[in-house]
Amino acid sequence: MSATSIREIPFARPDFDEAEARAVADVLATAWVSQGPKVAQFEAMFAERIGAAHAVATTSCTTALHLALVIAGVGPGDEVICPSYTFIATANAALYAGATPVFAEIDPITWNIDADDAIRRTTGRTKAIIVVHQVGLPADLDRFRPLAERGIAIIEDAACAIGATYRGRPIGSLGFTACWSFHPRKTISMGEGGMLTTDDEAAAERARRLRSFAATVSDHERHQTGGIVYEEYRELGYNYRMTDVQAAIGIEQLKKLDRLLARRQEIARRYDEAFDGLRGVQCPARPAYAHHPFQSYGLRLLRECSLDRDDLLRGLVAEGISCRRGIPPIHLEPVYRERFGVISLPITEEVAERSMFLPIFASLTDEDQDRVISAITRRLRG
Repeated sequence: MSATSIREIPFARPDFDEAEARAVADVLATAWVSQGPKVAQFEAMFAERIGAAHAVATTSCTTALHLALVIAGVGPGDEVICPSYTFIATANAALYAGATPVFAEIDPITWNIDADDAIRRTTGRTKAIIVVHQVGLPADLDRFRPLAERGIAIIEDAACAIGATYRGRPIGSLGFTACWSFHPRKTISMGEGGMLTTDDEAAAERARRLRSFAATVSDHERHQTGGIVYEEYRELGYNYRMTDVQAAIGIEQLKKLDRLLARRQEIARRYDEAFDGLRGVQCPARPAYAHHPFQSYGLRLLRECSLDRDDLLRGLVAEGISCRRGIPPIHLEPVYRERFGVISLPITEEVAERSMFLPIFASLTDEDQDRVISAITRRLRG
C-alpha cells in the first residue's frame, strides 16, 4: 500500500452533528451571542450533572484554574504544589496568580500526583495544591484532606475528568473547587471553553464577577433590567467570558455525554484485552477507588521492552495512525528551566520518556481500532 493511499486515523475527534449546528443557528438568530442565557443554562446543567452547587463558565480550564487560585487568595510569595507530568497550563495558572509552582512527583502506576511527595514539599508558603486527575483518572483525594484542614486550598484540575467517579461519587461533588476543559480532545467539546465548579456560593459569585472584568453587573443582567443600570469595578478582573455560541454547543454535547462515555469505555476495554498480555507494557491503572472515564488511553513501555517509544510512534505515523508522546514534564520546558533551574523528578521523567497515548474518541470504529492494535502488537512482539 502506497503512502498516499493510507487512510489516516486521527488521534482525537469531537462528536458534532446537526444538533450542535441547529443550536448555534438558533443563538445567531437571537443576535445575543456573548455571555447570556445559554451560558446560564449550560452552567446549571453542568452543575447538576457533576453534583456541584455552582458552575461558572470560563474561556478555558486554564482561566478557570487562574480564577480558582485568585479566589483562594493565592498571590506573590505563595507556593502552589502541582505535578510536572501534566499540561503546562496547570503550572502557568500559578504563575498568572504571581505564585511559585512547586513540582511534586507522580505515582508510576496511576501517573497522578504522589500525595506523600506533595505533602513533603509543603512549607509555610504553601497556599494551594492543584490535584490533577491525569487523563481523567481520579487522584486519591482523601490523601489531601488533611492539608485542607491546615488551610491549604485543594483545587482539582479536572480538565479530563468529566464522567469520572471517586469512591462512588462524581468528580466535582466532593467539596473542592474543580476546573474543567471543553477543548476538542476532551470528551465533550465546544472548540474551547472551561468551567469552575464549587459548593461555595460566595466563591462562585466572585468568580462570576472576576471573569467579566469584576463588573458588579453583567451585560445580561443590565439587559434584563430594562432600565438604566451602572456597573462598578472594585477589583482587578479579567475577560474570561464564555459566549452563548459556545454554551449552545456545550448543552448539546452534555446531552450526549452518557453515550460518549460508554463508547470510550468500550474502546478502552478492547485496548486492555489486546495489550494486557504483552510483556513490558503497562496499561492504564484501574484503582478500586476510581472509575476511569478514559479521556485518553495511555501505554507505558517498561524498561524490559526493547522497543524505543519514539521509533514506535514513527512507525505508527507511517501507517497513518496518529498517536501522541507522553506528557512533556513542565519542569524540563525551557521557560521553567530558565526561571527555576534544574529540578530532578526521576519518576516523572521516566514515565514521560516511555509513555504514549493512542487514538480514543466516540466515532473511532472497531475496524480502525483493530488497525491501531495490530500495528502496535506487531511491533511490540517484534
